[in-house]
Amino acid sequence: MLMHIKSQEYSKHVRRKIEMDHDKYRSHLNDEGEKNTIWRFGAPPNYDAVNKLFEEGRTKVWPPGSLEEKVQNLVKTWEMEIFHKKSFDDNKSIDPKKYTVSLNGRQAVNLEEKRKLGGGYNFLLQTSLPEKLRVYNPAEETADSSHVAFTTAFPRGFAVEILQVYSGPPVIVYKFRHWGYMEGPFKGHAPTGEMVELFGIGIFELDEQEKIIKIEFFFDRGELLGGLLRGASLDSSTEAAVSTCPILRNTGI
Repeated sequence: MLMHIKSQEYSKHVRRKIEMDHDKYRSHLNDEGEKNTIWRFGAPPNYDAVNKLFEEGRTKVWPPGSLEEKVQNLVKTWEMEIFHKKSFDDNKSIDPKKYTVSLNGRQAVNLEEKRKLGGGYNFLLQTSLPEKLRVYNPAEETADSSHVAFTTAFPRGFAVEILQVYSGPPVIVYKFRHWGYMEGPFKGHAPTGEMVELFGIGIFELDEQEKIIKIEFFFDRGELLGGLLRGASLDSSTEAAVSTCPILRNTGI
C-alpha cells in the first residue's frame, strides 16, 4: 500500500515537472526528441519572462486550434530553433536542405550562407547604409554578440504576436508585431524603459510534411533600432558590466 502511494506521488511529480518544462507556445523545445539537441548556449532557453510579456501585452487572443494560433506557434517555434539550436539538423520546423530566407526582397540565402553573414539577428538587420551610419553594423557582429546585445536591451524578451493571417498553408502570409521594453543599454545608449515595437509581414512556404522551406520577411529595421537609440549616451564600462550577465545569455527572446 505504501509503495503504491509513493508510486502515485512520483507519477504526479513527473507530470508536474513535464507541465512546468513544457512551453505551450513552442514545439521541439523540451520534448522527448530533444535529448540529443546541441543548444547554442549549453541548455534549452527559458521563455517564462517573454511568455509573461506576451500574455500581458498581446492585442489578439486567438481561439485554440485556429489557423491564427497555429501560425503564431509555428513562428515562435521557428524563432526558437533558428536562434538557439546550433546544429542545422536539430531544426525540426524547417527542412535544412531546402530552406532559404530573404529580407525585403533581397537575394535569398540558405542556412550556411546565413551563418556566414553572422547568424542570429545579423541577417534580419542587413542594411545598405554606409558603414559610418550604421548604429548596429551586422558586418561587425557575431551570432553571440548580437544575442547578448538584444537580450541585454530587452531583459524580459522581445515578444511576437500574429495580428492577421492572410492565407493558409502551403503558403502562409501573415502580419506580425514584435515588442519589448528597453530596460537595458544598447550600443552605448542608456535604457529608457519604454516600449519598442516592430511591425512587418512574413511569408512562410511549407512542403508536404509541413516543414518550412522558404521564408520572406518585409519590415523596416529602423523602426526597431530607432526605439533603441532614444536613451542618453553611456560610457562603455557601464554597458559592458550589464551585457556580461550570464543569466541573459540563456534567455529566450
